[in-house]
Amino acid sequence: MKIKLDENLGRRVAERFRQAGHDVASVRDQGLCAAPDGELIEVCRSERRCLVSLDMDFANPLIFKPSMYAGIAVLRLPARPSADDLIASVDLLALKLASAPIEGRLWVVAPGRIRQHEEEE
Repeated sequence: MKIKLDENLGRRVAERFRQAGHDVASVRDQGLCAAPDGELIEVCRSERRCLVSLDMDFANPLIFKPSMYAGIAVLRLPARPSADDLIASVDLLALKLASAPIEGRLWVVAPGRIRQHEEEE
């Protein structure tokens, strides 16, 4: 799976996804830090990459319609997350990406579960 990590996710997260066999690019490495959300998601669409972010704005399907993108995964961590909370969510997402398609979908990854937004037709 081709993934784009938002600027709020670092090298440790990138390495976890790479170890799981995913092709990872990051906003930071591509000089897109502080890019508006609309610009970032359009870059993801043009590159056919699934966006992985901590930014809950991307979890709004009224603003970012999932069917228009290669996938959006938002990590929803506890109020005071530890590094272990982040890694557990990343590992859960990486495992799910290996077994289910995310293209055209929005997944919100919370501790121990993934909620998939179903778009109304």
